[in-house]
Amino acid sequence: MQSLGLDVLFKGKNFVRLLGGLWVAVRISLISVAISIALGLIMGMLMAGKNRVLKAMFRVYLEIVRIMPQMVLLFVVYFGTTRVFGWNLSPEASAIIVFSFWGVAEMGDLVRGALVSIPRIQYESAEALGLTTAQVYLYVILPQTFRRLVPLSINLITRMIKTTSLVMMIGIVEVLKVAQQIIEANRRTSPNAAFGVFATVFLLYFLICWPISRLAGYLEKRWA
Repeated sequence: MQSLGLDVLFKGKNFVRLLGGLWVAVRISLISVAISIALGLIMGMLMAGKNRVLKAMFRVYLEIVRIMPQMVLLFVVYFGTTRVFGWNLSPEASAIIVFSFWGVAEMGDLVRGALVSIPRIQYESAEALGLTTAQVYLYVILPQTFRRLVPLSINLITRMIKTTSLVMMIGIVEVLKVAQQIIEANRRTSPNAAFGVFATVFLLYFLICWPISRLAGYLEKRWA
């Protein structure tokens, strides 16, 4: 076990520290996902509407998010706002802002795509039955949108969990940062620590993301 560098995980509280760092990454993801879903639903419905000005604004916002790397956004929010506006944002708050900024755009586009994919005849048929606009969306459109949206949203969640590894660049002690600290502290006594520790980090991420991915695949097949 020592040749694989796994021995360092059983020294002191190293493994507990790894789990604590993983929880930091998961906590940032969960908060960002909650904000992204709430605001993304609103944005998606507005993007699917007929207001051309709003649609153009949201399209520019979406393109900015897709072009700009998340790491650059982290640096802009955490370091840039402190110097330019004098805001005293914590690293975790900065990370939540950046991931929510990214997640809202992606979720909004998913909602827009789900709404647009529903044939126009379903709107017209529901209205022909005497349903009001609110009832059309509540009983006809939203249930179908939900089925289309859930698997795609779950995939976005897994992407967000994995991308939180970038937050170590602004000083957040998440799982990768803890892993680096453990490796540096045991470099002399355990030269292969990097292999064992990073393999464990990979396994921890896998144990979180794999069930979520399987759930998305299951729902997609069931609702096909």
